[in-house]
Amino acid sequence: MSILVAAPLHAQTIPFADTEDATLSEVDIRDGARIWHPVISLDVRNGDYARGALDDNDARLDRVPVHVAIGGAVVLRRREDGSGELFAIGQSSNGFHAPRAADRASPRAWYESNNLLGLAWRPTEGLTTAVTYAIKTSPNGVAATTHEASLSVLYSADKGWGRLKPRGAVTRRTQGGGGLYTIAGIAPSFALTRREDGPTLAIPVMGGIGWGGFYGPGTGNRAYASGGLTLAQPVRLGGSAATLQAEVLALVRDDRLRRLDAPDGSTAAVIPYATLSLVMAW
Repeated sequence: MSILVAAPLHAQTIPFADTEDATLSEVDIRDGARIWHPVISLDVRNGDYARGALDDNDARLDRVPVHVAIGGAVVLRRREDGSGELFAIGQSSNGFHAPRAADRASPRAWYESNNLLGLAWRPTEGLTTAVTYAIKTSPNGVAATTHEASLSVLYSADKGWGRLKPRGAVTRRTQGGGGLYTIAGIAPSFALTRREDGPTLAIPVMGGIGWGGFYGPGTGNRAYASGGLTLAQPVRLGGSAATLQAEVLALVRDDRLRRLDAPDGSTAAVIPYATLSLVMAW
């Protein structure tokens, strides 16, 4: 799941790590004085891809995957100004879609459960780093269990390089495979109106490389890139700081990576990837 949340820079935020590629985002919170900040997200996609390749099982428009994530952050230490400096972060992201006839293991529709824990540190204004450990399982048995350890970084500020919101992560698969995965990119965002709660537009551009057979035995070093647009609108939903978000990306894969999707998925070099999501935080 990708929680970008193109938010105003002055808003109070907590760090949040994606369970698929370990990249960091900032999520708006309503009350920065609290210690525990829960986050709930729901997203609907036109397919299920992770790191440029088909994820877990084939997913087409007649089997639209839905992901539900529950997680958040606990403030472990604050600066003198009251802002959070050290956080414990966690998330459980779970995927569901209509099963095909071959999916006979119960529960048939629940094909993915990615669970992550970590520590995030903001050593200086705008800079966030995190170490995380993710365990990825498939409750209905369509994929093997894997474990991943990651180091991630995000820089977000209202001037200089911080406007581009550069981010990156390095991941080592410690169980259920091997190899190293690296990802880096930018996601600058712009307010579309002068209203504080108005819509924002982000331009995420990312590139990832799986090294040393990360995508499977004998796959060598494989690369992909993605780019597109993310439109985010704050909405009022109970007592949460909620954001409705629509994202459209183009995934561009190298020749060998795209062929890994056969026979269940598309082997096209360019995949259009659309996601509609709702993120709620407290």
